[in-house]
Amino acid sequence: MKLALKVDVNTFEGTRDGVPRLVELLRREGAGATFLFSLGPDHTGRGLRRALRRTSTKKAVRIPLLEHYGLRTLLYGTLLPGPDIGGRCRDQMRAVRDAGFECGIHGWDHARWQDRLALAGEGWTRAEMQLAYDRFDEVFGMRARAHGAAGWQMNLHALRNTQRLSFGYSSDTRGAFPFLPTYNAELIACPQIPTTLPTLDELVGHDGITLDTVADRLLETTAADQPATGHVYTLRAELEGRKLAPVFEKLLAGWKAQGYELLSLRDYCDGLEPEQLPHHEIVFGEVPGRAGRIALQGPAFLSPKAPVPDYRWTRDRAVIAQHVAAAQPAGAA
Repeated sequence: MKLALKVDVNTFEGTRDGVPRLVELLRREGAGATFLFSLGPDHTGRGLRRALRRTSTKKAVRIPLLEHYGLRTLLYGTLLPGPDIGGRCRDQMRAVRDAGFECGIHGWDHARWQDRLALAGEGWTRAEMQLAYDRFDEVFGMRARAHGAAGWQMNLHALRNTQRLSFGYSSDTRGAFPFLPTYNAELIACPQIPTTLPTLDELVGHDGITLDTVADRLLETTAADQPATGHVYTLRAELEGRKLAPVFEKLLAGWKAQGYELLSLRDYCDGLEPEQLPHHEIVFGEVPGRAGRIALQGPAFLSPKAPVPDYRWTRDRAVIAQHVAAAQPAGAA
């Protein structure tokens, strides 16, 4: 059974302090992982308005932001200038690659992406993704193959850019298994590897779950639910790489005892054939324990074995309906 570990790295301190600790822990446990880096300025403080405005204020009480992120981080972009993560933490990023872990893109400005993407146009979205793409090339001397959007926030332009930038796969959604995404019936030729498991901050505070019991609850989930396609777990360098490292260490030991192979997204995708993946519509909704709407794996759009017509830029629903009807196997409802 496969379980991919996806590490979202959001902040300067998370990159500088949390990432090296996670590398050490993962190597000690013989686990693979994919580290997705924020490569531009750390403007975490600008996201506080969003956290206070939405119901995520409850989440901040369950896992206190000040305790786990630190005062300086919560002031970056407001009272303090935001440090350039990709400029100042190149050594830490390259050390992850040199240790044998896959590296990919989380974004340019984590806070700005979450605050502005929902209403952003093609130009803004493309520019933000290009900045991160170019900085990754500058830091690592190679093109990124993996992308995982900040906060699971995507729009049509961002989805198109995962294809334009030739990512091998993206992990921008929450769902159940790998798929090829469609958006308003437009095919996006970049596989989505969705996060399948809840995050620690989504669990703590619900149903009496505490930091002392959250690992046990998550391990109960992976013991009871063992799909053929495995699982994808998203952790954060700012949490599991710092004060919640003991919780993550318990999870790693538990998953190994359950028989899971702990892998990077690259290794998790090994053997997947994009043309055989099912096609699912991207929808937007909420998940328990997390405020706001995020990108989700929606209903199936086409049979995985059906021929895929070249209608990716079509907006005519009648044409789409004809393609779908033609793709249905004989006798299908």
